[in-house]
Amino acid sequence: MTTHKTGTREQWLAARLKLLDAEKALTRQSDELARRRQELPWVRVEKDYRFDTDEGKASLADLFQGRSQLLVYHFMFGPDYKAGCISCSSIADGFNGIAVHLTNHDVMLWAASRAPLPKLQAFKQRMGWTFPWASSQGGDFNYDFNVSITEEQQRNGGSEYNYRRGGHAMTETTLPPVVIENAARAGAEPIAYVRERPGLSAFVLEDGVVYHTYSTYARGLDGLWGMYQWLDRAPKGRNEQGVWWRHHDSYEQVAR
Repeated sequence: MTTHKTGTREQWLAARLKLLDAEKALTRQSDELARRRQELPWVRVEKDYRFDTDEGKASLADLFQGRSQLLVYHFMFGPDYKAGCISCSSIADGFNGIAVHLTNHDVMLWAASRAPLPKLQAFKQRMGWTFPWASSQGGDFNYDFNVSITEEQQRNGGSEYNYRRGGHAMTETTLPPVVIENAARAGAEPIAYVRERPGLSAFVLEDGVVYHTYSTYARGLDGLWGMYQWLDRAPKGRNEQGVWWRHHDSYEQVAR
C-alpha cells in the first residue's frame, strides 16, 4: 500500500486549485523576468571572434545567417574530450525540434565548443543531431564568456563562473566523485573536463553591429533542460540519487 497521502476527488480538486494559484503566480513572475532580460543594456562586441563550421570559417556575425537574433549554447566539449558532456548532451537532445521553429522566427540557435570541428561532427552524427554546431577552438570566445578556464587559472584559482569569482585552485583530489564520473563518460581526464562549463549567451545584430544581450549559467539553464520540465510534472518528480542520465544511445548498454 502506498505511503503517500491519498484523498477523495473533491479533496484533490481543492488542493489542485490552491496549487493552480501558485502556478499562475510563478508564470506571471517568469513573464516579468523575461521582460527584465529584454531590458538589459546591450554591449557591443568588439572582438572578431572566428569559428569553424560545416560551411567553413565564420565570424560571430556570420552565425546569424540572415536573422537578427542569435542564441549560442556553450556546450561542454573540450579539445581533450572524446564525447560531449552527458548533461549538455541531454539538453541538446531537445534542440533539433526547436531550432527549426526559432529559425523561422528570426532567431538562430547554435552550439559552440572548443573541441575541433571533426570531433563535433562525429559526435553530432552519433547523436543524430542536425542543429548547427561551431568550433571556437583557438580563440577567446569561450574564455571571454566565462565558459572555459585556462590551465593557469585552474592551478591558481581566480576564474569566474555564473558571475562569481572562484578563489581556490582545482586539483583532481578536490573534485567530487560525480565530476570524476561525468568526466569518464566524456572520455576526458577530470582535470581537463572541468576546464569547460555550460552556459547560454544571446546576441543581436543591428546595422551590421553585433551586441551581447544576455548570458546565463548553471541552474539558469534548467528551463532549457527538457527532461526536467517533464519530470517536475511526474508523480515522483526528479526522484534523483546522483547522476542517472546518459548519452541517449547508452541506456541499452547500461540496462544490460
